[in-house]
Amino acid sequence: MKGWPDQPDMEQDVIIAEGAAANAAGKPIDNVIFDFGNVLVYWHPADALISRYSQKTIDKFLDNEQSGFYDVCNLTDGGATLDEAVDWARRTHGERWAEVFRYYFDNFEDSLAGVVPGARRLVADLKEAGVGVWGLSNWSGELFPAAYDQFRILHMLDGKVISGPIHMRKPHADIFEHALREFGISADTTLFVDDKSENVAGGNAVGIRGVQFTSPVALRQLLVDAGVNIPAARQ
Repeated sequence: MKGWPDQPDMEQDVIIAEGAAANAAGKPIDNVIFDFGNVLVYWHPADALISRYSQKTIDKFLDNEQSGFYDVCNLTDGGATLDEAVDWARRTHGERWAEVFRYYFDNFEDSLAGVVPGARRLVADLKEAGVGVWGLSNWSGELFPAAYDQFRILHMLDGKVISGPIHMRKPHADIFEHALREFGISADTTLFVDDKSENVAGGNAVGIRGVQFTSPVALRQLLVDAGVNIPAARQ
């Protein structure tokens, strides 16, 4: 198995308002909550390994059945320490993969491949239009500073919730409810943007409309079509 397990099928770049979010369909969008990885900043885990490991090893590392990579991500996103995650990998997948995880964590900053083109200007335009702009990201508390120290776009947000330090993670309802309280915003006038369909479904479950993200260009047009007063892309 490669990639994040158990992702439900979902149409991309459309507003999803199912279940508890159905009552919010068509309401104004006063706030946008952004995921971080591969929405605002690129995360390419393979890039942290290319100076030390072969492509064959990297491919196996990113295969959950081989290494437990995505299980480890869920552990650290949920609050496990990096040492605890390495120990888990050692117990479940052997010393070889524990060694690779340690190298990956030690060189995590190399996996951060830059700001997603168009994301910074989209955030700025939303702020200028008076729309609240927030962040909700699954991220290890020990690894997040590598991104926050590097990318100014993360400092542009009105507030953020990071999963690891609070021992909650998407797609579970508790972290969405926590974020709404932390930001002081209402679910029914908020749009949540994430690249993973299970997280969009998780937001829907607590009444937040969502979008499975592909690009800032597509998201900009979707927001314009939904009545948000930001500039459209020019023809």
